[in-house]
Amino acid sequence: MSGLEMESSSKPKRSIGVFERLSKDKPLKSFLSSIGRRRSPESDTSADDCSCVSDLSPVAKSVVSRCARILELPAAQIEKDFQTDVADYPKQRGLYAREYLQYCCHKTLHVLINRHNYLADKDFRSLTYDMMLAWQDHSTENQLLPNEKAQSNSLKVEDQNDGSLFYEDSTALAVQVDTKKTVGLRAFSKIAPCSPFIADFVTINNIFDMLTTSSAGSLHFLIYDKYLKTLDKILKSAKNYMSSQFAIRLNLSDGEIILAVEGNTPLNPVLKHEGITAWPGRLTITTHALYFESLRIGKNNARLVKYDLSGDLKQVVKRELTGPLGARLFDRAVMYSSTSLKEPVYFEFPELRGHSRRDYCSEIIHEILQAHIFIRQFNLEETERGEALSKATISIFRYIAIREALHTIPSNLKTTLPFNLANRLPREEVILEALFNYFKACPSPFFLHALGKLGFTSERSTDGCLCCFGLPKSLETALEESFDDSEKTKAASATVDLVKAEGLDANITMMKELMFPVIKAGKVIFSIINWDDPWKSTLFLVLVLYLIQRGWFYYIVPISFIFFAAYLMWHKLQSKGESLDALKIQVPSSKNAVEQIIILQDSISRVDDIVKEVNITLLKLRALLVVGVPKATEMVVLALFVLAGLLIFIPIEHLVLFQVVETLTREMPLRKKTTDKVRRRFRDWWARIPVAPVQITRLNKDQKNS
Repeated sequence: MSGLEMESSSKPKRSIGVFERLSKDKPLKSFLSSIGRRRSPESDTSADDCSCVSDLSPVAKSVVSRCARILELPAAQIEKDFQTDVADYPKQRGLYAREYLQYCCHKTLHVLINRHNYLADKDFRSLTYDMMLAWQDHSTENQLLPNEKAQSNSLKVEDQNDGSLFYEDSTALAVQVDTKKTVGLRAFSKIAPCSPFIADFVTINNIFDMLTTSSAGSLHFLIYDKYLKTLDKILKSAKNYMSSQFAIRLNLSDGEIILAVEGNTPLNPVLKHEGITAWPGRLTITTHALYFESLRIGKNNARLVKYDLSGDLKQVVKRELTGPLGARLFDRAVMYSSTSLKEPVYFEFPELRGHSRRDYCSEIIHEILQAHIFIRQFNLEETERGEALSKATISIFRYIAIREALHTIPSNLKTTLPFNLANRLPREEVILEALFNYFKACPSPFFLHALGKLGFTSERSTDGCLCCFGLPKSLETALEESFDDSEKTKAASATVDLVKAEGLDANITMMKELMFPVIKAGKVIFSIINWDDPWKSTLFLVLVLYLIQRGWFYYIVPISFIFFAAYLMWHKLQSKGESLDALKIQVPSSKNAVEQIIILQDSISRVDDIVKEVNITLLKLRALLVVGVPKATEMVVLALFVLAGLLIFIPIEHLVLFQVVETLTREMPLRKKTTDKVRRRFRDWWARIPVAPVQITRLNKDQKNS
């Protein structure tokens, strides 16, 4: 039987239904069962009481009527409270109807979510879904077409007790849950987060995306109903774990909650790798630690090891490869390391295909770890610390429910775990700062009281769990900007995948084409320095000398930046928001496998030659530093003393002028012979320097393992 019950109406047909229901020997779970016996005639509320707000659509009037029955208030009184509580309510007809409806829904949900076991109540699930439908179709200005209304009114919702406790008439109600109508994101985001278990404002978009994966962004009641029923089952299962002998054996600390248990059956264990050994066992994830219970072969007792997640131990948790005897073969493990361990521990989650089991546990562990990092980062007080951890706990239960109900694992930027999402979005520090301010400003711990109601924590609310009506502007703005930036990042990543070319020759050709302006500018400068055209080189030399002499040389770089910025703005104005034209690149014809192997071998040999030349240069420098060649070292020492003297006694401006003139006149006809002579002398001197001795040894297998 349902957890909530509607009292009788003055209609004869409804009265018969109530007597029939009372005649059944079943317990009445709803607090409304006693309301019908003590209500006065003046407080009777019917659907017609909503007529005071004439702009409400039929579906909205039905929802307001049911809200009035639950609140035991006339609709007129609720409207009066609305105008009192919401001082800046909108005066426009359509907006007024929507805000009034939203006020009724929130006030009703404030009562309902304080009832025990409300997620298991089918009528609660139906009512909340109807609230979303009503929010979408709140006004007579946007109500359904006649044929759609006829379909909606003709539908019936089956109930094992022959009626819905939230409806005035179970056989001829005004608006029932319409399986052909669906709920959009905005309506879902206005109603669902009022319950701490159904949704969270931080991850509301991702939760909705997961629930509507198969329905193109529209939420059907059957999916919504299945999600809430699965969530209720997950919560009850977690509660059973907390009261079992298994929890007692773990010796949990105060406020520690069991979140997930993997490896419960011997056929599907978790393997813990330490060095080259692996032990099967059971991994328990709680709000404070990981507990691994290894099953030792030939021993009756299991060995329990705790790996802390709450302390500041520089914990690192990441996905890793594992395999037998320490081999890195299978991508299905989670690595845990901290300052309390000598070496990392690897937990492998065996499965026949894929690594979804590992990803599922990894997401949960990361959420708890990020929550504790957030707590330490902002030095939260006891109540705020409990609220942050409760938020992560409830989000994990929600995450498990989505996995069980929809057989999918939200990950990366689609995760439904708030601290994981904040850690992966752009502007992470802004989101966390806004979340901290939200916890500081919250008058009552919303998530902590919700867990306390179910008996997970010792925290109890005197007024019951307060209903969460929205986010502060700072957090909402931070989330919107972060999601906007993440969408831009995603779009940019998609363009990267489109331009990736296959083959070394194609990529080299693309690089040459993209670097063409730089290469062309380099060729021009190189031509000027080499005095290929004496007139251009002379003009360039005079210009540089004039800039240095006038003291304008230091303005060249900032002026170049200004010129470049002006060039970019000119291009922006010329493009007028149009997309870029595709860069046309002509790549050579594709080569067969043998030709590609030959090109690869040739490239590798060239790289090998370059590395050898670099090593020879470094070894010669080492010989100079350790005085392996005394005469050469003496020359280097003398050159360093001369250079130091020049830097001390000559102004830096004169040295820059000298270096510029020397570089630009090095290849001019008057100096070319002298330059070539100096280069030959330097090459001969460098060739006479021997390399420092090197002894190359190779490690054997035993040394590698040690």
